[in-house]
Formats: sequence, C-alpha cells, structure tokens
Amino acid sequence: MQVQSESKPYDDINITPMLDLAYVLLVIFIIMTTATVQGMKVNLPKASAAPSLAQQTTKAITVANDGKLFLDTIPVTLPELEQRLVQQRALTPEFPIVVRGDSQTQYQNVVDVLDLLGRLNFTQVGMATKPAAR
Repeated sequence: MQVQSESKPYDDINITPMLDLAYVLLVIFIIMTTATVQGMKVNLPKASAAPSLAQQTTKAITVANDGKLFLDTIPVTLPELEQRLVQQRALTPEFPIVVRGDSQTQYQNVVDVLDLLGRLNFTQVGMATKPAAR
C-alpha cells in the first residue's frame, strides 16, 4: 500500500458549500421581508360576550323598484315603518337592520329610509348588495 505523501495543490475551488450558504441566506431574507410587509401591527379589540348578529332578530327593510316599502315581507308606508320600528325597539332595544334597495329604484326612496333610521338613532344598519359577477 502506497501512501501519497505529496501534497497536490487544488486546481479548482469547490463552491458548492458557498452556494448552499447563499441560497439559505436568500431564503431567510425573502421570508423575513414578506413577513413584515403583510400588515401593520395593531392592538385588536376583544369581542364581547354579547350574542352575534346572526343570533339576533334582524329586520329587513326592502325598497322595491316602484318605491314601495316592505318591513320583512309586510308592505308598509314610511309613517307605518317608523311606528313599527319604534314598537320593535320597545321590545328589543338594539337589533340590526338591513336595507335592501332595488338597483332601479329612485335614490331618494332609499335616502328617505336611511334618514328615518338616523332620526330613530339606529346604529346597526347595513346595506345589502349582490356580489359582482366574475
């Protein structure tokens, strides 16, 4: 058995470990920069133990194309709507209301309903819309 005692100089440099290190550093850099771009840090409020809107009685006010008003499915006039909402508030102080306005109705009809809800100090008011077609 022969032992090579001569030290042979390297003709080329093995760059594989150096490339591995560069790739690891690149991956760490990408992960760290995308993690900080996702959003700003804020202190989020905590939810109360109150029942959610899905569990509460929701009233739907519909403004039809011809300007007729409906409370849930019952046709009403604006003064009748006010009276029924006041009666419902006596039974349940806070309940959500969804205003559903036809896309072809006059804008003033929906504004009249929103004005009425503002005068009666309703705070949980939503507007129903249809998602856009894709």
